Amino acid sequence: MNRDNLEMEDELKPEYDLKSLRVRKLGTERKSFAGLTVRLEPDVAEMFPSAEAVNEALRFLIKVMKENQISTAINSNTSLEKMD
Repeated sequence: MNRDNLEMEDELKPEYDLKSLRVRKLGTERKSFAGLTVRLEPDVAEMFPSAEAVNEALRFLIKVMKENQISTAINSNTSLEKMD
């Protein structure tokens, strides 16, 4: 097929100015609109079926760590009180 024979229908409105569009960077320099991007090592990534699963696991870990810090603080205070 010849390029001259191909005609594309233009559905864009004439008031759209596409000249001001910029090409987004690719790779590590690319800005993320959804927030921070984290790259998982392959052995870690294979354990999770999706980004949601990773976030759920990390939230669970954060919760456990916070609970552990609270219980450690309570146990430390209790043992100090017994020494008095």
